Amino acid sequence: MLLKYYLIMILLYHIGEMWEQNGSRREMKTEYEKEGGRRMPDRETQEKRQHSTTWIPYSYYECRLPEWFVNVPVHWHSEFELIHIQQGRGEFICGSRKLEAEEGELLLVPPNMLHAAYLCREQKVCTEAVKPDNGDGGCDGNGLRADAGILVYDALVFHPVMLGMGSGDRCTNECIRPMVKGSVCTSVCIRRDAAVYEELLPLAERVFSCVHDNSARADLLLKSELLRLIWILEESGEILFETDGMEGGTETIRPALEYMAQHFREDITVERLAELVHLSKSHFMRCFRQAVGIGAIEHLSQLRIRAACEALGDSTEQIADIAFACGYSNLSNFNRQFLKRVGCSPKEYRKRNKPTIP
Repeated sequence: MLLKYYLIMILLYHIGEMWEQNGSRREMKTEYEKEGGRRMPDRETQEKRQHSTTWIPYSYYECRLPEWFVNVPVHWHSEFELIHIQQGRGEFICGSRKLEAEEGELLLVPPNMLHAAYLCREQKVCTEAVKPDNGDGGCDGNGLRADAGILVYDALVFHPVMLGMGSGDRCTNECIRPMVKGSVCTSVCIRRDAAVYEELLPLAERVFSCVHDNSARADLLLKSELLRLIWILEESGEILFETDGMEGGTETIRPALEYMAQHFREDITVERLAELVHLSKSHFMRCFRQAVGIGAIEHLSQLRIRAACEALGDSTEQIADIAFACGYSNLSNFNRQFLKRVGCSPKEYRKRNKPTIP
């Protein structure tokens, strides 16, 4: 009799569990239907994008500014990034350094370094020295350069395992690990007049050739070329140097940048960001502009517009839905901000672009 009673109690308990789970599912479905049943844009931030796997520990991106996206906002990741500029000239933020790089030049960004990419300002409008409609490829009737607003570069984001990270040999411990940990870093930009440029340029071209080949054998050569690149930088003695705390400014605001990357779809105030880094509002605003090159609100707008560009190119969602999902509560404001930063309306952007985002 007791056994029968016990079995009935177990049966009733499991029935109750099933009812509770079904009720939860109904609630979840109701919340989804409130949103119109639409797929919301992915909330993964750029910093959390998976650039590498165990099988293929790297990713390749062709970046075209502003054809596919206006700029690359400040971000960081745990992989190295090798950049080869194919066309135009850009402004790059790399840690505490702000620099310009042009066609043919190389950049090597170490793991966890804050970095961003923008068009050079002088490329966006025609200089007064060139007259409109002069037929020499200068400016058009609107005062815009015929070659203005274009920055094209190849980017290889690769895991330190490509350089042997994970092994315990002396070359890894003494040469690779310090770069990964940040105790030494590169001068980032390898310019045409650098002593090692002539040697590194064909090497970089072979690196990207291996990436395009996309095979196991090509990966073998890719590893060797990346190791040779680091060896050249080490051997030259003019590229690698000891860090001296110069990244302190960017490290101070890193928590605020991380918060913005994760919550840019929400209402964010400068006061809240200042609290995160334990600074006064005025001091935070100065530190942010010094480290990033623009104000916090402008950076927030860039994150939202960039997310909107991704959604416009990768989905068929309504523009209003995309605007609201990216943090804009007013469609008119979204259209105005999008036109200001991208140079066309969201509808026009969707027609002519299918962006590949790095």
